[in-house]
Amino acid sequence: MHILKIIAYILVIIGGINWGLVGFFGYDLVAGLFGEMTLLARIIYSLVGVGAIILLLTNTEIFHRHDM
Repeated sequence: MHILKIIAYILVIIGGINWGLVGFFGYDLVAGLFGEMTLLARIIYSLVGVGAIILLLTNTEIFHRHDM
């Protein structure tokens, strides 16, 4: 499970950087490298989404309240 979470973090970071580039500069790095909605680009976008879902489901401790 630990390796899966590391891979998910890396994918989400890649997705975040890509969205930052889109927001700030209007440049989609994934599309620039692999083409606009090519099969490879769609696979990368899908993996980033799966990574986000994995992190959402496995990091439940952030939703618990810890009283001091």
